[in-house]
Amino acid sequence: MVRRLGRVRGMRSTLCHRLTLGEQAVDQPIPSVDVMIVRSGAPWRAVAMAAHARTCEVVALALIAVVTVGCAGSGPTRTAPPASSARGGNGQPAPAPTESNPPGDIPDNQVYVVYRPTGGAFTGFTVKVPEGWARSEQGSSTVFTDKLNTVRITAVTSSTAPTTGSVTNTVIPQLRSQVPRFAAPKVSEVTRHAGPVVLLTYQGDSAKDPVTGKVVRDAFERYAFYRSGHEVDLTLSGPVNADNVDPWRIVSDSFAWR
Repeated sequence: MVRRLGRVRGMRSTLCHRLTLGEQAVDQPIPSVDVMIVRSGAPWRAVAMAAHARTCEVVALALIAVVTVGCAGSGPTRTAPPASSARGGNGQPAPAPTESNPPGDIPDNQVYVVYRPTGGAFTGFTVKVPEGWARSEQGSSTVFTDKLNTVRITAVTSSTAPTTGSVTNTVIPQLRSQVPRFAAPKVSEVTRHAGPVVLLTYQGDSAKDPVTGKVVRDAFERYAFYRSGHEVDLTLSGPVNADNVDPWRIVSDSFAWR
């Protein structure tokens, strides 16, 4: 059998594939392909199809190379920073954090000092008051104040000990005429370190602030201590929403006769 090997070099041509990336066009030449055709029983069409497949592979590789270069040149993608945690889910600014000590709350680390009266109707007692509070004399009363809280101490002479009945019939009517919007009086007998004491709790408006003009709704605790013809009234007051149970217990439990 005579085998004739014919090597046909295809005409060298440049196949340009135009790729568009964004607004830029890239022309990528496709290298020429040498096609070898063997006439030895193998069909011409099969050989041509194999050559066409190789050409497609080269085109695909060229596309991948161009796209890779284009992506590398575009730079890294930037991600938008997350929304600030200071804003709520609706995009509005988050509410300010709650104060550790709401208005009127006496701090847990408050220091107390002993008050010993040196003048007035009666000096035979002591009581602890918060350190650093401003002191003033208002008639027969000694008053310690700090912001919205007040400790008022009043000593009087009395021939009889106070009772829940006498406080209800005498003290409450007096306070009703003196305290703005006086309300919710409750009289009971409790025990403190000094012994039995009559407790009157009630609510009322504070005096108007001379600077801001604001009025605060206050809760009052009035303790009436009595011994041997002497009565000492200890009145503790602060905003109704303040949590001063422990501080007021410290003050009222500290009262002592001397």
